[in-house]
Amino acid sequence: MADPNHVEILKQGIAVWNQWRADNPHIKPDLSNASLSQVVLSFFDHHQPGIDFQGVNLRGANMSKANMYKADLSRAHLNNANLQEANLHSANLSNASCFEARLGWATLGKANLSQANLGDAELYKADLSLADLTDAILNGADLRQACLIEAKLCRTDLVNSVLVDANLEGATLEACEVFGVSAWRVNLARAKQSNLMITYPYGDNAEPAITVDNLEVAQFIYLLLHNEKIRDVIDEVTSRAVLILGRFTPKRKLVLDAVKKKLQSLGLLPIMFDFAGSQQRDFTETIMTLASMSLFVIADITNPKATPLELQATVPNYMVPFAPIIEEGQKPFSMFKDLHHKYHWVLNPIVYDTYENLVACLEAAIVEPALAKHDELRMKRAAPMSVKHVRDIMHAKSNASLSENG
Repeated sequence: MADPNHVEILKQGIAVWNQWRADNPHIKPDLSNASLSQVVLSFFDHHQPGIDFQGVNLRGANMSKANMYKADLSRAHLNNANLQEANLHSANLSNASCFEARLGWATLGKANLSQANLGDAELYKADLSLADLTDAILNGADLRQACLIEAKLCRTDLVNSVLVDANLEGATLEACEVFGVSAWRVNLARAKQSNLMITYPYGDNAEPAITVDNLEVAQFIYLLLHNEKIRDVIDEVTSRAVLILGRFTPKRKLVLDAVKKKLQSLGLLPIMFDFAGSQQRDFTETIMTLASMSLFVIADITNPKATPLELQATVPNYMVPFAPIIEEGQKPFSMFKDLHHKYHWVLNPIVYDTYENLVACLEAAIVEPALAKHDELRMKRAAPMSVKHVRDIMHAKSNASLSENG
């Protein structure tokens, strides 16, 4: 528990507290488990130097929403402390122990967190822009949606941390340990990344160091190296995946959902992509990636909008069977005929009147022809290239000439 005398001194204001600290350097203040949020907010004055909390025991203290701008918390004990929404801008937390501290929505811009222990800390939506996290421990920390713009992460322990939707634009990530990191939808624009260690670094279970220079691919590279069945996993996906393309309006979705269910019953793995649902600039790239992994593609070209553009970008680049379906009374878009003539892996369109009838003949009308075309393409890719030597051509030409003259 907190020393009541220390709390009373703190209540007298920042100037009194800092003077007392200077006069009594041998005393280690104990403010553990104290509720300091109102105390700190009441006395803080931006015109005075930051409060001196060096080495202070603040374990479990409640400092939510406290204004601690430029505070010196170096070597402070903040384990389990509540610092949610606190203002720690430009604060010094070097070598501080913040294990399991709650720092959600806290302002830590330009803070010095070098060598701080933030293991299992909650930093949800915290602002860490321009913060120095050199040699800091963020093992298991929750950094979802945190702002780390131009933050410095050198030799930072990010093992098992969560960086989902974090903003690391312009940040420096150098020689960090990233085993087990969750890095979905991270913004790494302009980030400087080098020597990120993807293998487990601790104790007797430590693995040989393997590094990559891109946080986004770290998880995949580790899986590729350590999962003996990764090739089987990839083969399993590519041998069963069927990409379904279309516009998921209520009427069209009935058709595509029925097709999906039928494919599942046939032991296939349908992947549905809604043309109308995405306006992102990497829209075409996503389609191309999914198509490259698919056994074949079913494209609903009924009343298309985005479909023509995506098929024109995809069909020429991948020798993957494309099976078009179209509702009775509709006509294929104008350029579809060109795609069909140029690329023999585009199958004849299947016209249907009701989705019930389409599903009833899906296996015979679409799946079997698509699989047959897939096998044909696979054999063609595996076949050796036919080459001729000019001598053979000259010899054949000479023989033909002799025959004519003979």
